[in-house]
This record gives sequence, structure tokens and C-alpha cells, in this order.
Amino acid sequence: MSSDIFRPTVTASLPAGVATLGTSRLAEAGPQPTAAGTDPQQHHPRPTTVLIHGAFADASSWQGVVELLQAQGHQILAPALPLRGLASDAAYIRSVLQSITGPIVLVGHSYGGSVITQAAGGLSHVKALVYIAAFVPDIGESALALTGKFPGSTLPQATSTQTYPLPGGEQGEELVIKQDRFHDQFAAGVPAQTARVMAAGQRPITLSALQEPAQEAAWKTIPSWYLVATEDRNIPPAAEQWMAQRAGAHTVSIRAPHAAAVTDPGAVTDLIRRAIRSTTEWHAPL
Repeated sequence: MSSDIFRPTVTASLPAGVATLGTSRLAEAGPQPTAAGTDPQQHHPRPTTVLIHGAFADASSWQGVVELLQAQGHQILAPALPLRGLASDAAYIRSVLQSITGPIVLVGHSYGGSVITQAAGGLSHVKALVYIAAFVPDIGESALALTGKFPGSTLPQATSTQTYPLPGGEQGEELVIKQDRFHDQFAAGVPAQTARVMAAGQRPITLSALQEPAQEAAWKTIPSWYLVATEDRNIPPAAEQWMAQRAGAHTVSIRAPHAAAVTDPGAVTDLIRRAIRSTTEWHAPL
């Protein structure tokens, strides 16, 4: 498969060892909230923060953020995203959201931004959307189209295509970042050995998921926040800034690679806490 699939017409640090710990550590880090997701000292339910990873990563990429938020007593959920197709991925995350009682702050990284944009449509208990170097599509837009809206992405040259079996015996196509390109492409700034571990455990995404147009645009009705990673080599920073501005998002910019939650968990956590603070159901100091 040619890398030209990434090129629509142009119109305009992780701590060492984090990636080796796995998602099981997410549940262990920090103090745990009560089973009901409420603070016994408060009259209102504490928002649940749901973290959605993107392509070429998994839920462990949120570890630093999870540890910081849990240490502050926040209720966190970081489900695994199938990365098989936008509609099916969004339907799965929507089912997760529907299982949660009380307000939600929904966070997406990279392709996870497309997923939360679609999954949150019409859900009144989703009170805030937070995009971390992520796609913010309008209805009819795909991640691939948004990547090519501005120049600057080097992802086409860094990826390779592999096949996987589909029901009925057909073959689908999925993308991975070449292991020798992963460090510079996805997580520049982390220790080289850590990047190698991340590359080995990366989650492929189907080509069709990146081509599939969004069917919802939840940012039109739900307040949003956006973190622009100015050193991003997957999504052009100009595209991130443009999407954030179009959505009317509260926006911050930091010097970080695409894996901003991994390299700069403090800055990502600060932005998420601003979104949590904005929810009307939660008034306690954060």
C-alpha cells in the first residue's frame, strides 16, 4: 500500500520504564475513590474522567496522567480502544460512557479525539471534551483528511501496511509505525530504550478507521479544551491549532511530540483538571 494514502490535497517525556509497566498498573496508582464515584465530603458526584488513547498506543500511555489524577482523588477510567473502525470504536466507547453514573470528562488523544467526538453525541452527562494532540472532526470529515489539511506530517514515510483476516476470509489493512522510526516520529524526547519498548507494543490501526468520516460532532454542544503539541510529527501542529480554534476550545500549546501525555503528563493533567473544574456538579477545590 502506497504511503500516498496519507496525502489528500494540501489546502493550506515519558519517564523511563513507564511503557513496560502495562495497564494493570493503572488501577494501582494513587488513592482509590469510593465505589459510587463520590466524595463523602461533597453533596455532588465527582466527575469520572475517561481517557481514550489513539493509534499506535494503548491505555498505558496515560499512566503518568492517571497517577497524577488518582493522587488527587479523581475517578479515572482508561479503556482499551479496538482501533478497528470509527463507527465501531465510537459505539464501544459510547457503551462504556453509558455504563457510568454521573458527570463525565471525556479525554481523547490523536485518533481518540475522533472517537470521543462521535461517541459523546447526545449524551447529556458528558460535560467536557478534552483533546490532547487529537483530531476534532466535523460531520463528514475523516482523520486522514484532517491530517492532510496542512503540510507537516511525516507519518506516511514512517508507517508500513500489514494485513489481517476479516470475517468471510477477506483481508483488511492496518498500519504500524516502523520500529526504527517510532522514536522520532511518535515520542521524540523519551529515552531511546523506552521508545523501543513502546514501539514493540504499539497497537495497529486499520486504514479504514482513518478514512471513515465522522457522523457526530459533539464539540458543537459540549465545551472543549485542547492541548496543541508544537513538535507533533503525526498531526501537523497547524492542523491542531485550526481544529481547536474551529471548536472554540480553551487551548494551550506546549513543546511536546505527538505522545504528549507520555512526555508531559503534568501539562496534560493540568488541562484536564481545568475541564473538571468547569463542570457544574463539582465545586470543591481541585
